Amino acid sequence: MEEKHVHDEDFQPLYEKLERYNQKNTEALAYHYKEILKLLGEDAERDGLLKTPVRVAKAMEFFTHGYDLNPAEILRSAMFKEDYKQMVIVKDIEIYSLCEHHLVPFFGKAHVAYIPNGTIVGLSKIPRVVDCFARRLQVQERMTREILTCIQDTLNPLGVAVVIEARHLCMSMRGVQKQNSLTTTSDFTGAFKKDQRTREEFMHLIGVHLN
Repeated sequence: MEEKHVHDEDFQPLYEKLERYNQKNTEALAYHYKEILKLLGEDAERDGLLKTPVRVAKAMEFFTHGYDLNPAEILRSAMFKEDYKQMVIVKDIEIYSLCEHHLVPFFGKAHVAYIPNGTIVGLSKIPRVVDCFARRLQVQERMTREILTCIQDTLNPLGVAVVIEARHLCMSMRGVQKQNSLTTTSDFTGAFKKDQRTREEFMHLIGVHLN
């Protein structure tokens, strides 16, 4: 595995970004991206494109690294017994994903809530679970359900709520070419599904209206 370290001297303590790539996969992907450039009518040997196949290969590996992560294990790594049965919300979680139909980005934010049933989880783990599913080839509807199911099955809370708002470049750059369209998906379990007041409180707190 190739490791790339990026240091930013402007921050203390030292910030380190670590990216890992599978060299065999990178080389194979780069070969095919070079062939794609040729099929598009480009000169893959010119200066501006000479390193593009490798750059794109590494970018795609990063964009899809969620396949290498286990979201349930992420949650289980920071679960704690706690007698707290009020709503816990982590909202405005940035998401960046790739639409599996055209391999172009969709991006936006996710809002996640759960009501503990004797167990809470470290707050940072919820955005990591969201990122785990986002960093795969996705459709927004499935990603919403996957996040919800993972949290419900792993924490066994009294209820889970997930709302995702995203803009899809497959709608903005091609197809209907509607630049300002926003897609909202939602899913609920337990108390959020059965109790309208609980669901409405969640929607009010995240500032989203579902008509």
